[in-house]
Amino acid sequence: MNLTFIKSFLAGSIMISTAAFGAAQIESVEYKQGNDTLDGFIVYPEKAKGPVPAILMVHNWLGNSEETKHQAERIASLGYAVFAVDIYGKGVRPKDQKEAAQLATVYKNDRKKFRDRLQAGLATLRQQKGIDPTRIIAVGYCFGGTGVLELARSGSDIKGVVSFHGGLDSPTPTDGQNIKTQVLVLAGADDPMQKSDDLHAFEKEMRDHHVSWQMVMYGGAVHSFTDPTAGSDNSKGAAYNASADRRSFEAFKQFASELFGAT
Repeated sequence: MNLTFIKSFLAGSIMISTAAFGAAQIESVEYKQGNDTLDGFIVYPEKAKGPVPAILMVHNWLGNSEETKHQAERIASLGYAVFAVDIYGKGVRPKDQKEAAQLATVYKNDRKKFRDRLQAGLATLRQQKGIDPTRIIAVGYCFGGTGVLELARSGSDIKGVVSFHGGLDSPTPTDGQNIKTQVLVLAGADDPMQKSDDLHAFEKEMRDHHVSWQMVMYGGAVHSFTDPTAGSDNSKGAAYNASADRRSFEAFKQFASELFGAT
């Protein structure tokens, strides 16, 4: 993944309280989880009328970045409010892939810590102005895709979760019994980071616990297929795939439309 574009929002656009970004409006949101301060942002759709459905967005292993903003604005253009949570903490942003891997591993190895961060973000989203707290879907990318599945396994009462090229491993498969939301997994069929054992275990977990779930796999797509900054070389294991990006976004749109109903 090309990291040259990455800059912390703390030094960029979300330092301002409110600003127009095309068809959306963005505001920084500082919140707490325990003693830790977290720094997310919310994107509102243009000309929202009444409480709107909301998306809890979980960033990839780089933390909240320009790519997060791109995806948040893209979804907000559909008429949803999008809250990008902060898993790592205020001012904690990896400067390269090595640091990103180290930070992500902390949460992958401590799923309770991961879930607590996600639950804090969800609670904060429910408190935001102009959103309908009864209509929320969690969406995550890569590391965040793993996160939204953990949110589902924690028993969160939301409409659904969508994992874009996220890890499917589960240290405690019996936690599948806690899932009471709908699950959509969008994956690259050639993703080298998607281990076959994890894939089979995930499917078994979903079936064993009678979860309402879907999985769509995109041929020719590897990891990070929704990220335009990931390059185009599949041999590196992570690359943008315009077709998979388009098709997966359409799958998300249909899923959200079904769960939210008319907005």
